[in-house]
Amino acid sequence: MTGEGARRLRPPNNTLDRRAIAWWRTQWLLLTAGPVGVLAVLGALITPARVWLLVPAVVLAVLGLACAALIPGWWFRVHRWEVTDEAVYVRTGFFWQEWRIAPMSRIQTVDTVRGPLEQLFKLATVIVTTASSKGAVRIEGLDHELAAGLAEQLTHITQATPGDAT
Repeated sequence: MTGEGARRLRPPNNTLDRRAIAWWRTQWLLLTAGPVGVLAVLGALITPARVWLLVPAVVLAVLGLACAALIPGWWFRVHRWEVTDEAVYVRTGFFWQEWRIAPMSRIQTVDTVRGPLEQLFKLATVIVTTASSKGAVRIEGLDHELAAGLAEQLTHITQATPGDAT
């Protein structure tokens, strides 16, 4: 569409819940702790290979801590979402940023998911399944009550939107 009625792609308005930063940090630390723990235990038990096991454990621990300290804050600044009467807009990414737009007429299902860590941080993920081959649109790191309200809102909007979601 060109001219006066054209819409420009703009960043979605809404940020995630700030608790998402701690949630992502915890995920990084848990992801790092497993391999570091295995290498450290093996390094303590296998004397001839101690250096070959403990050095990678230390390097991996330092990298994991650096990622846990830096990446979640960056993700929080990048990730955005918005719901309008026409579509669901989501921007995610790290180095490669992805913008997803799911028109209401293409939405098939709306789900909320709360894994154990999300429950600990009182967060939830809204998953909007569409008729797209690209897959579902995910809005992660939302307050669990906001996510439940958003799922209900999307359900009402999609029911009132003409189209067969195919």
